[in-house]
Amino acid sequence: MTFGNPMLIRTPAELGAVLRDRRKKLKLDQSTFAKRIGVSRQWVIEVEHGHARAELGLILRALDALDIRLDAGTEQAPAREAARPAVDINAIVAKARKKKA
Repeated sequence: MTFGNPMLIRTPAELGAVLRDRRKKLKLDQSTFAKRIGVSRQWVIEVEHGHARAELGLILRALDALDIRLDAGTEQAPAREAARPAVDINAIVAKARKKKA
């Protein structure tokens, strides 16, 4: 995955996979990352596994700590859409599931 390119995240599991992938790219273990954002390691584990009831404020703090920008938009310009490479979120989730097994 290339960070910096916009991606569509539709489920808590997809968000968890993105957070886990970015955390690993930054070479942060779960404990260090948890301390950085003020949560328990168990919270990080649950979010990375797609726990659907994570507190929004903590999710935003996690995104910020990993330098992931959250962009809320309602309209996509066709020219911009064609210019950027697609991110295969399904491949990220499949990769995460494969490592888990």
